[in-house]
Amino acid sequence: MNRPPRKPSGPVRKTGARPIGSFVEKALDEAARARGFATTALLSDWRAIAGAELARYTMPDRIIWPRRRDNWEDETADNSRARGHRRDGATLVLRIEGPRAIEVQHRATQILERINAYFGYRAVTEMRFLQAPISRVARPKRMPKPPLPAYALPKSAGIQDKGLARALDRLGALAKHCTESERRRPARRS
Repeated sequence: MNRPPRKPSGPVRKTGARPIGSFVEKALDEAARARGFATTALLSDWRAIAGAELARYTMPDRIIWPRRRDNWEDETADNSRARGHRRDGATLVLRIEGPRAIEVQHRATQILERINAYFGYRAVTEMRFLQAPISRVARPKRMPKPPLPAYALPKSAGIQDKGLARALDRLGALAKHCTESERRRPARRS
């Protein structure tokens, strides 16, 4: 008898390989919240938000959210808005490398517009600047390739016989390929 396939009674679990980047945001959420960031989007997408040039020497440090107003404070809040105080968005503390601080201060309005356009609402209404070095992850330098052994170098330049010269070139290419693949493979243990 053929039975119909059973359907799982609980939630379906997805198995299989997942990109490691999908775990990073969850791991950083707690650290980001401690610095005032509701999500890690501003941190992870800062290069796209600010542009490549600004992202080289600026980095969001923290966000300071305004205190929530109670009903009795609404009247004073309206008065403060009339005087030009904006308390409807957060204050972004931007870390800047020292010599670029004045330039970034002049571009503050443009940066605020880019941030708010990214989020789709007035998330940030004010900026403060912190002159401090920006920590960057150092990229590992590539190790230079070791010089090829003497037998892998083309020696066919001075050989008159063309067939022999081609055979030596192929042999040298094969030897070069073998030495490169041995460098990629881990050493075997006996």
